[in-house]
Amino acid sequence: MLAHVLAAVALVLPVSQAQQQLSVRPFAKGLTALTGITSTPAEPRRLYAVEQVGRICYFVNGRLRGTFLDIRDRITSGGEQGLLSVAFHPAYAKNHHFYVNYTDRSGNTRVVEFRSRNGRGLKSSARQLLFVRQPYANHNGGQLQFDSSGLLYVGMGDGGSAGDPGNLAQRLSVKLGKLLRIDPLLRGTSWQTVGLGLRNPWRFSFDRANGDLYIGDVGQGAWEEIDYRPQAQIGTLVNFGWKVYEGRTRYSNTPLGPGQLVAPVEVYSHDDGCSVTGGYVYRGKAVPAATGRYFYGDYCSGIVWSFKIDAGRATDVRREPFQVQSLTSFGQDAAGELYFATENGRISKLSR
Repeated sequence: MLAHVLAAVALVLPVSQAQQQLSVRPFAKGLTALTGITSTPAEPRRLYAVEQVGRICYFVNGRLRGTFLDIRDRITSGGEQGLLSVAFHPAYAKNHHFYVNYTDRSGNTRVVEFRSRNGRGLKSSARQLLFVRQPYANHNGGQLQFDSSGLLYVGMGDGGSAGDPGNLAQRLSVKLGKLLRIDPLLRGTSWQTVGLGLRNPWRFSFDRANGDLYIGDVGQGAWEEIDYRPQAQIGTLVNFGWKVYEGRTRYSNTPLGPGQLVAPVEVYSHDDGCSVTGGYVYRGKAVPAATGRYFYGDYCSGIVWSFKIDAGRATDVRREPFQVQSLTSFGQDAAGELYFATENGRISKLSR
């Protein structure tokens, strides 16, 4: 009902010429619930789709060609649990290493390294990098991303339930509610915490042009937020505020933990949705009007927004003239074109 009301309102609002050039077109359907879309420069014609049930499929030149990895027997799937992302090492062309984040049979988080051979993942090559016990079934986070220097990042939710009952996000001694990173090729190293105070950083990404970080952190009952860190500041410990703050609003009297407190660059209320899905800064060539804009959306309402960053602030924030219902994730292909993944197993592509 909310989505229909919002769509009706959009019909009476003026749409800029640039926005009129933006739309989405179908790319694929017939998959199961999707949690991720990604690619690797080593395979410019391939696009990978992550199915929540525990399977990674791949497309070649836009056509579904097969299964890259199937670990359904190791996964608990449903709700916010399942196979939640895959990330390919920047040197994948040489080392064939890739990484997945999933919820195991006991409901706990595992980040695991695999290798591939002849274009297929080797299930027997698994090497665990991270294990985090989950106290509840929700707020698993789940995104994996590499930065330009080869460090692997994982976004961890606060452990679930509501209101972070254990105040885990503000406790530096636990991994829940954190942004963590590691050099996965350096044996014996440990995970570094670079961010705390996250509730459920379901999707985050790096701008491939400059390395800046964008996080879509799912809110509690009132506000959804986008957090931003310029590349030069990512290694400095930062506190994103939860559960002291929800968005920019005081949520509790919980003492603030360590790290520099950073407010969101953009928020929206639950009048416009219920769960933010973070996206990417568009760096493709097919839609020039979208260049440099960060796209994100809402799972419940299907609304998609975008903005540009100027001097650390979100500028030209706009609602786009299309919707993507049940939006679970965004993705990029090797050329930087933008894709939208949904819970109903459909993929669409930004176009004009």
